[in-house]
Amino acid sequence: MNLNQVITVSPKVISQEIAGETVILDLESECYFGLDAVGTRIWHLIREGADLSAIYHILLDEYEVEEAQLQADLEALLADACERGLITVQDAS
Repeated sequence: MNLNQVITVSPKVISQEIAGETVILDLESECYFGLDAVGTRIWHLIREGADLSAIYHILLDEYEVEEAQLQADLEALLADACERGLITVQDAS
């Protein structure tokens, strides 16, 4: 995982937090996606403009998780969101 990356939410996506979880609507495909509490925290950090390095270190501080597990889970979530067109991930300039 390259921590020197910037994540951007697609302008074709809206989201709403409901009872500690986030519901995301892709306006283009009209599909809904759900995030659990940890996914919601990641989504908030992305929306706040945090880069991948900041997100990784914040989560490492906030949750009791091994670095390798956090890296794998974060990569999986971002890859899925990217594949679905919810976000873009780019190298920082």
